[in-house]
Amino acid sequence: MVCHTRCVPATVIVGAQWGDEGKGKIVDLLAQDSDLVCRYQGGPNAGHTIVVDGETFKIRQIPSGVLRGKTCVIGAGCVVDPEVFLTEVDELEARGLSTRAVHLSGEAHLIMPWHVAIDQAGERRLGKLQIGTTKRGIGPCYADKAARLGIRVQDLLDPKILRQKIEVALAEKNVWLERVYGVPPLELEEIAGNLESFAQRIRPYVSDTSLLVDRALHDGRNVLLEGAQGTLLDLDHGTYPFVTSSNTVAGNAATGIGIGPHRIDHVLGVTKAYVTRVGEGPFPTEIEGPDQERMRELGGEFGTVTGRERRCGWLDLVALRYAVRLNGITSLALTKLDVLSNFSELPVCITYRLRDGSQISEFPAHQSDFHHCRPVYETLPGWEEPLTDELPPGARAYVEFIERALGVEISLVGTGAERERVVALR
Repeated sequence: MVCHTRCVPATVIVGAQWGDEGKGKIVDLLAQDSDLVCRYQGGPNAGHTIVVDGETFKIRQIPSGVLRGKTCVIGAGCVVDPEVFLTEVDELEARGLSTRAVHLSGEAHLIMPWHVAIDQAGERRLGKLQIGTTKRGIGPCYADKAARLGIRVQDLLDPKILRQKIEVALAEKNVWLERVYGVPPLELEEIAGNLESFAQRIRPYVSDTSLLVDRALHDGRNVLLEGAQGTLLDLDHGTYPFVTSSNTVAGNAATGIGIGPHRIDHVLGVTKAYVTRVGEGPFPTEIEGPDQERMRELGGEFGTVTGRERRCGWLDLVALRYAVRLNGITSLALTKLDVLSNFSELPVCITYRLRDGSQISEFPAHQSDFHHCRPVYETLPGWEEPLTDELPPGARAYVEFIERALGVEISLVGTGAERERVVALR
């Protein structure tokens, strides 16, 4: 099909680290000039924290464009907890924000009570080997989707089909819960009753979101596609098995929303000026000593959804270069640069040293190499003064050092928690 002359490309916003990079704030900023904001993967385990006029909003499932009154889409690549979704709707409405322009794909999969129960029991059973999931049923839901046993949003609209699918699923899941995990079984009538009550409230939000986004692009409207989590948590390309259960990279934006890949023109990667990760797994630049706690407190590094402490580390250019390659990142937004204003020296990882003593500047292809690599740092001077729209020379030098190392421009810099604390360099 030939595109109309008014047809415009979509922009993908992708996390370039292990998530928690501040994507919500960047999406909120760019949503000013966008018409649609679309989530293409993930579930309510990923949160966006946005401060508006001193008011803090913590959003889990609905795209943060809702704060700007934009049309918001939850795509087919997402998994949805219906109770969490409706709770979020109620919270937003109670604070004077309309959710009438929120559209939920009928093809998205539902997180069911057994997914949450299995996720929690499974992590307990793994003990010291646990992945570090948020225990919100995301992984088991995606597993059932891949096994073609999933229940989708559109199933809520047909009570007969919904009840049949719950019955079939429980026949298997209750065996697992009782015999493998040693927890009580779930009751069919209770689950069916709850979902049938949710169904009436969710019905107005269910849409053909692929068609909605396609028509918006043909009509020349601006579309933002946002991912949850970050590149290094990608199911295929992340630090497996310490990853999420879907593809977080920009290439999945087209699949998760239901548009052709040629419709994507710009990929904006979001990275902190340092690094954090939640849960288990290798983390080469993790800070040792008191600076770890200092950075956590200064950056407010606690999970939006879980409240869990985030592990903090110095900026890792090897991992960031990998994210640029995987996503085809065309420009970067560097967030939380203000946190580094409190340090006199700033180590930046430029290469990894492997067990045989060799150094590499590209992310290792083998897991065992990554698990045992050690960071090689170049230390840059800090600036130790507050950030304004005119960045101090030391802060600007830090930004330029990153640009040179990656060969990608940094177009936006976050200088504080508030919505307006972003400096546009270009």
